[in-house]
This record gives sequence, C-alpha cells and structure tokens, in this order.
Amino acid sequence: MQYVCRIGTPDGAIVEEIHRADDASILRRDLQRRGLHVFEIRPRGLPKLSLSLPRLHRKRKIALREFMVFNQEMAALLGAGLPLLQSIEMVLSRLKDPTFRSVLEDVRDRVESGQELSTAFAAHGDLFPRLFSSTLKAGERSGDLERVIRRFVRYLQLVLEARKRVVSALVYPAVLVILSIAMIIVMTVFVVPQFAQFYDDLEAELPAITQVTLAIGVFVRTRWLPLSILLIGGFFVLRYWSRTQHGRVLVDRAKLRIPVLGPILHEFAVSEFSRALATLLQGGLPLVPSLEISVSAVGNAYVREQLTPVIEAVREGRPLHMALEKSEVIEDLAVDMVQVGETTGELGTMLTSIADFLDQEVEIRMGRLLSLVEPLMLVFMGIVVALLLVSVYLPMFSVLGQVK
Repeated sequence: MQYVCRIGTPDGAIVEEIHRADDASILRRDLQRRGLHVFEIRPRGLPKLSLSLPRLHRKRKIALREFMVFNQEMAALLGAGLPLLQSIEMVLSRLKDPTFRSVLEDVRDRVESGQELSTAFAAHGDLFPRLFSSTLKAGERSGDLERVIRRFVRYLQLVLEARKRVVSALVYPAVLVILSIAMIIVMTVFVVPQFAQFYDDLEAELPAITQVTLAIGVFVRTRWLPLSILLIGGFFVLRYWSRTQHGRVLVDRAKLRIPVLGPILHEFAVSEFSRALATLLQGGLPLVPSLEISVSAVGNAYVREQLTPVIEAVREGRPLHMALEKSEVIEDLAVDMVQVGETTGELGTMLTSIADFLDQEVEIRMGRLLSLVEPLMLVFMGIVVALLLVSVYLPMFSVLGQVK
C-alpha cells in the first residue's frame, strides 16, 4: 500500500514523499530509524484534512523564556559533568509544556540513535531559532558544548531584555491611543446624534463645524454595520498582505520611516544582527555561515533584505566592513567599529560592543519617546474633546442669544 509521508530531514527541511509499505506503523519506525522526523503518514488518495485543520491550534513556536530556562539547565548539567543523554533525560523529567516535551523526546531519541545534538534540533525546522542549531554545531566542533550553550543563553537574555524594554515603553502610549479612539467613537456615535433632532426642532441655523460633526455622527450611527464589516475585512486583508514577502518588506520599511519611533526600530534590528553574529563568531562558526544565520535572525524584513547582499559580497572575498558600508541600514560608526574588529582580530567582541551600544541607545530613545508621547496625547485628546463640545454646544449659545 502507498502512503504519503510528511517528514523532516536532518537539515531542517520539511518534505512530502510517497512510500510503499504493508503498515503505517512499520513505515513510521523505518523512517525514524533512518533519522527522519515523521509529522504525518496517511494513505495515498485520502483528502489532506489533517494538514490544515490541526494548524489552527498547533503551537508553532516554543516560548523564548522557557527555551532559555531549558538551555540554562542543560549548561548547568553539562558543566557538572553529566553525559548529554542523561542531561536531556533530567530536563525532560520536569518539562510540562506538551509541545516542547514531545519535541525534546524526539531529540533524545535521535541523539540516542547516533545523531549530533545540533542535527536533532535542526530536524524540527522553524520550531527553534536557526541560530540555536548552528551554535550547537559550533560547540560540537570545538568540543565545548557547555560554553557555547551559556553564550547562547546570554544572547537570549539580552534579546528578551531588549524586547521587554521596547514593549513596556510602548504600552502607555498604546493605552492612550485606544482610550482616545474609544472616546471619539462614544461621542460621535452616542452623544452627538442626540443633538441632531433637538436642533431640527429648533430650526436653528447651524455653523459649518456643527453640520460636519452631526453628519459624521448620524452617518456612523446609521451605517455602523457596513462600516464594521469594511473595517474588519480591511484588517484581515491587510494582515494577510503584510504576511507576504513583498508586503512585509513594505510594512517594515514604513515602520522605519515613522518619526521618532522609526530610528528606535532601526537600531533594535541592527542590534539583533550584531548580537547574533557575535554569538556565532565567538562560538567558532566561520564568517559566511554566521552571516547567513544572523541576517535571517533579524526581525525587520526590510533590514533583512538590505543585509542579504552582504553575504554574497563577503563570500566573494570582500571585507565585512566594506560589504556593510554598501548597505543602507548600517551606520558609519558601526562600520568603523567592525573595521577595527577585523583589523585587531576581535570582530566578535567588537560586534558585542555595537549591540550593547545600540541597546543603550534604544533605551534612551524610548525614554524620550515616552516623555513626548504622554503630553502630546493629552493635548490631542483635549483638542478633540474641545472641538466636539464646541461643535455641539455652539448653536445652543446662538439660540439663547437670539432669545435674549
């Protein structure tokens, strides 16, 4: 009987192949014995339901914080002299996350069958950062797995701290924006239309600002259903488009052009690249593979696109600082520091210094942004409320003046 098999290869690719076997369980064991990770086996000709429905609830990423704790425990156990398999077993005994647990069990089985730890993790594709399996490979080549795991833990700590600072600094402005929008909606939809009938009964001549405000309020209140459908549909269309390669590049490029916030996002992306590259180089990985992985680790798609030609330039023999100088996203100061690192042979250390400097800049800029956003949002909310009140009550004062 023929079966369609969805399998993960040791190099991290996920492919579908057709195999012939008498039984699905026998075929599964045979594929696992060959070092492949089996995601699904189904008889050929059946509808491909299981590939679409489970993805709605399948967890595709391991939480970074839990992944960091796992690496800390592994480094501690390896540093205490425990063998690799025993260390994995001990970590497995305390894991509660079902996704992480099942993946780590598969990693243990692969290592037990003779695979390297880096290959076992790489077989799970994008479930783990690509940087991790490459770091492990560097440690396996150098014979010091504990040291490179500790360096990767430090990398995760710094990335999590930087993300936490950025998110916490943006929470308060986001709350102010949401409250402002909610207040405008309440005033426009519920308060303003109440005055429309009142002014019609008075037959008063309304100022232009009042006419516009009342028209907007009546329109929103009577057309709220199609407006809601349009907004929700537009949101999902924009979300789908922004997840395409071209759309994501354009969206991330637009983010970098936002006043005040754009430079912060730019520096954060360059910091991600510098720290990832420093971690890999200090772990003993060659420059070109380190560049490939570091560029892919950058979260901003536009910065990632601008850094991609650097890989080919370095592969052709050009110094890293000259290749970075041609890109549009690396500042002159960082290029100069990279040149010093290449000259002195301390490129990894210099890249770490660049990342630390940029992280400090991000923190300072975020503080300034927060100090600016709070008064600006309060002023904006005050202006909006004042305009709404003036537009609603101005005709009333005119009528009262005519009565007098």
